[in-house]
Amino acid sequence: MDDAGLQGIIASAETLCRERGVRLTDQRKTVLRLLCAAQKPLSAYELLDLLRSEIRNPAPPTVYRALDFLVEQGLVHKLESLHAYIGCSHPDHPHASQFLICASCGEVAEVDDPGVNRSLQAAGKAAGFCTTRRVVELLGTCAQCAEKRQP
Repeated sequence: MDDAGLQGIIASAETLCRERGVRLTDQRKTVLRLLCAAQKPLSAYELLDLLRSEIRNPAPPTVYRALDFLVEQGLVHKLESLHAYIGCSHPDHPHASQFLICASCGEVAEVDDPGVNRSLQAAGKAAGFCTTRRVVELLGTCAQCAEKRQP
């Protein structure tokens, strides 16, 4: 992502946080920027390594607190199967996304299909299950990697 795109994401995040009455601190901004600039999902410890070049002596709790805040605000998503985080492609509205994760190249695509959300909600309700968070991650092969495999 180019600098203008990153600046736009940060500006949008600042606006959303201000409207919600929460504070996007410099450390939180830095973590968000690093996640959005990354070419792949990052683990907390990968973020910690990147932060060392920007913040003096960052500690794991610093990263985890920032990630918890960013997830809570819908600015990033946690990919449970990868134990990693990725910037949200549309944080302006609450949503339960689905993720398409390529096992070959690591590419992650965020999908927000309301039909999938309704189906999961109905299935939980039918089972008497109270869902607190819906996480849908599909592991497979992206179109580009599938194309490379074909003779």
